[in-house]
Amino acid sequence: MSRRIAWACIALAAILLAACAHAAYTNRSQLLLISEGQEMALGLQSAQQVLKKEKLSDDEFLKQRVQRVGWRIALAANKPEYKWEFHVIEKKDVNAFCLPGGKVFVYTGIMNLTTSNDELAAVMGHEIAHALLHHGAERMSQAMLAQYGGAAASLAIGSSAGSGASQVFNQAYGIGINVGVLLPHSRTQESEADEVGMILAAKAGYDPAGALSLWRKMDAYAKSKGQNVPAWLSTHPTTRDRIAAIQAKMGPIRARYYQQGALR
Repeated sequence: MSRRIAWACIALAAILLAACAHAAYTNRSQLLLISEGQEMALGLQSAQQVLKKEKLSDDEFLKQRVQRVGWRIALAANKPEYKWEFHVIEKKDVNAFCLPGGKVFVYTGIMNLTTSNDELAAVMGHEIAHALLHHGAERMSQAMLAQYGGAAASLAIGSSAGSGASQVFNQAYGIGINVGVLLPHSRTQESEADEVGMILAAKAGYDPAGALSLWRKMDAYAKSKGQNVPAWLSTHPTTRDRIAAIQAKMGPIRARYYQQGALR
């Protein structure tokens, strides 16, 4: 192994050591190669693109409902550095998402399925949990590592020795951003977001049992459309597994976080 490759390996090891993190609430080990500041900047950029592309709803009832539930969950999340915004997109898609930094978008299609604020809190809590747990950054980091690791192997066999480790890393970082935004969340991340989403909803005063009725409605909706699951749930755990996991975790979460009778 050449000195150049040895230094590249040492640098990679140092990067990986520095990038080790633990997810909030669950303490699961994570690899995060980008900072929270970089992640939030990417979220802001993406939010601006969404606002330019999508038509926002002018239904005041829907907007106020999302604002009310959203701000309660935001307060429970205790992330003052986030610049929270809550928007309703006029679209029949059963979808919702939260970008890094607190830019939340809920589609009218999924709002029509959530007949209670407990169910809406389950949706929004789940999506906000993805942001708080840095799931997008984690997926990007995995893509970056895959690109960089492959490049390091190429350098080791001499096929791209002229490119330089720094150039390879910069290329991997750029590719990582593009790929990471599009990569679906893993099932581990989805299950984690279910759990933390219920915690956030419960801390905000919403019954975490709303998650159960939500996923049952999702299952019925998908079957009525002749689908296995809606696009929003395409990489999520199966409905049966998800409901079982929610039921197992709901009791402890409700006992610890839920304040029954809180203003809805």
